Amino acid sequence: MRNVAVVGAGMTKFGEMWGQSLRDLALEASLAAVNDAAVHARDLEAVYVGNMSGGGFASQEHVGALLADRLGLQVPAVRLEAACASGSVAFRNAYLAVASGRYDLVLVNGVEKMTDIKTDEASSVLMSAGDDEWESSIGLTFAGQYALLARAHMNKFGTTREQLAAVSVTNHKNAVGNKHAQFPFPVTLDAVMRAPLVADPLRLLDCSPITDGSAAVIIASENIAKRFASPVWILASEQGADTIALHDRTSLTEMQSAKVAGKRAFETAGLAQKDIDVAELHDCFSINEIMNLEDLGFCKKGEGGAFVEQGHVGIDGDLPVNTAGGLKAIGHPVGATGVRQITDIVRQLRGKAANQVKGAKTGLSLNIGGAGATAVVNILSSEMV
Repeated sequence: MRNVAVVGAGMTKFGEMWGQSLRDLALEASLAAVNDAAVHARDLEAVYVGNMSGGGFASQEHVGALLADRLGLQVPAVRLEAACASGSVAFRNAYLAVASGRYDLVLVNGVEKMTDIKTDEASSVLMSAGDDEWESSIGLTFAGQYALLARAHMNKFGTTREQLAAVSVTNHKNAVGNKHAQFPFPVTLDAVMRAPLVADPLRLLDCSPITDGSAAVIIASENIAKRFASPVWILASEQGADTIALHDRTSLTEMQSAKVAGKRAFETAGLAQKDIDVAELHDCFSINEIMNLEDLGFCKKGEGGAFVEQGHVGIDGDLPVNTAGGLKAIGHPVGATGVRQITDIVRQLRGKAANQVKGAKTGLSLNIGGAGATAVVNILSSEMV
């Protein structure tokens, strides 16, 4: 397997983008990545697109071909779907194709246009990431799934509402000044605690929003990447799985998919938790970030809430997390999030992030699909190891 690096990254603004279609968003982010890499679109050898439900949200399938067409390309183009992990699955498959020697320069795009349908319709599309026969059919929602996980975690470990709320407070603080964020403003602990109830114990400000947006990266083989001034090397990209239905799991307080993907990624990269300088974790709901920290081994099981509450995930903490705002404040266009996480890690490792972590050389992203049936962990570094 060859060494592979990210050589370009770009994204659109995330939010309710009424004036842009799915194709507009995907094209804008892709051209931003092409321009950042200072390459020509015609030099791209393949296109990988992460998209959960172009058909359900925007009545547009065949998204890979759509983007290649808009870029004026006649190269292999494919859409990959893994619920909210679609972007990272697209990234991983592109990485493997370049590492194998098949391609030298590839575009990875993640995109979702979610706001063209009513909120209850969007919730229904999102819940298609669960087990339709056993979960959707009884009225369980995406928020309801995570509420069950949150309540189980609270009952078993004593995790508090204040600790859940601390996730949102920290991530919103990090989003201030982020021009790409849907909600670039701070929130108080009291505001989170008093927000309208969505699914007990989760309240509105514990939940990531419905969002339009796209992100893209250009990845290149080692011989190409070395021509660039600041390549960011992909040390590992690993995927794990768990049961799609919650009732089939042995535990509701951990995600086996994240644990497996994380273990493999650390082994592949030859690194340990202490070597990670900055992380992008999947805070679609506040409980998820807490479970992510535990499942990846950054803290002991049951101590994730305290880890956040005590400030360890802050910009100046032991492990700065979601330094641009996370899913909660940047927004969560589900197919785009995994690639957006990579763009923010790339900015950190290039030393060009708004909330720059001093001396950051190694970053990790964890992208979750559904309620944990899929997980992808990527480890990147400014240095080729």
